[in-house]
Amino acid sequence: MKRAAVASAALLAAATLLTGCQKEEVEKLVAPLVADVQETPEAQEMEEEKNPAIPEIDTTLSIESGARIAVVSKSKKGEFWDKVKEGMEAAVKDVNTAYGLKKEDQITMTFEGPDNEEDVESQINTLDAVIAENPSVLCLSAGDMESCQAQLEAAKENGIPVIAFDSNVSDTKLIRAFRGTDNTQIGKYAAYKLGSAIGKMGNVAVFSAQEKTQSAQERVQGFLDNIANYTDIKVVETIYSDQVDDMKEAMKEVLDKYPALDGVFCTNANVSEMFLEVNKDNGENKVAMIGVDATSKQQEAIKNGEELGVLSQNPYAMGYQTMWAAIQSTAPKKETKIEKQVLLDPAWIDAENLGSEDYANYMYN
Repeated sequence: MKRAAVASAALLAAATLLTGCQKEEVEKLVAPLVADVQETPEAQEMEEEKNPAIPEIDTTLSIESGARIAVVSKSKKGEFWDKVKEGMEAAVKDVNTAYGLKKEDQITMTFEGPDNEEDVESQINTLDAVIAENPSVLCLSAGDMESCQAQLEAAKENGIPVIAFDSNVSDTKLIRAFRGTDNTQIGKYAAYKLGSAIGKMGNVAVFSAQEKTQSAQERVQGFLDNIANYTDIKVVETIYSDQVDDMKEAMKEVLDKYPALDGVFCTNANVSEMFLEVNKDNGENKVAMIGVDATSKQQEAIKNGEELGVLSQNPYAMGYQTMWAAIQSTAPKKETKIEKQVLLDPAWIDAENLGSEDYANYMYN
C-alpha cells in the first residue's frame, strides 16, 4: 500500500466552501491526509448534482394561483430558522412578482413550529391542525423522522404534496422532494478539522442534537467514519440530547470523567452554544471545539479563540429552494420534474474568513 502524500495546511484551509468538483477533490485529499493512512480510499461520486443555491423561477408552469403553503418547522425560534423563513418568504415574493400575481391570486405561506426543536409532541399537534386546514402544499422539517408517519399518510390521502426540508422523514415515498444540507459531509469535514487541530492523537467526544433526526444521525456518522481513520484518536463518548435529562450536566460529567479530553464536536447550534458555556467554566483545561452553524454566539466564540470554527449551512438558500419546490408541486406533474433530493454544501467558517462577504449567507446574524 502507498502512503498518502502530505499536502500543505494552507491548501486545505483554502477549501472552505465545499462545492462540486472541489468537494470531490477535498474528499480524495482529506481522508488520507487527516488520518495519515496507508491507502487512499476512493471518493464516492455525488448521487445528486448540485443546483445553484438560488434557483431561477420558471414562469412557464401552470402553478396554482392563490396557493397556500403551510410550513411546519422543527422550530420557529433561533437564527437558523429565521434565515430559513427569510429564504421562503423571498421565494414567495419572487414568484408572485414573476407571475404577476396580485391580491387573492398571490401565493401565501404560514410558518409554524415549536419553540424547542426537541418538542416533537407539539410539532405533531401542529401538523394535525395544519393538515386539517387542507393547505395546497405542506413543507416539513421533522423533529422525529419516525413519529410523523400518520400525518404524512393523512396528507397523502388528502392530496397534499409534502416537501421535506432540513431533516428528512424515514418513509421518503410519502414526500415529493427533500431540500437540505449534505450533513454527512459536515461530519466528515469536522473530523478532519478536529483531528488536525489536536495533532492526530488524543481523546474526543461528540455532543449531538436529538438522535431522532436524520440530520443529527448523518453528522455523527460522518464524523465517526472519518475520525476512525486516525488510529491514535479515540472517541470516548457520543451523547445525544434526547438521551439525557440535562445536556449541560452530561457535558460536565464527560469533562470530569476525562479531564485530559482533547476535542469535541457539537452537531448543531443549540448544543454548540451549550458547550461554549460549559467549556468557559472548565478552568485552564479548555477543550478544542468544532461546532455547526455560524450563529452570532459562535461567531463571537471564534473571534475570541474559544472555538476553532464551525461547519455552517446556507439556511436562506434551503428555505428558498424548499418554497420553490413547494410552489412547483402545485403545477400539473406533466409540466414539471421536481428533483427528489437537493443537498446544499456546507462551508467552513473560522477566524480566517469570519465576516467575509463571500460567506454572508452562512453567517446567521
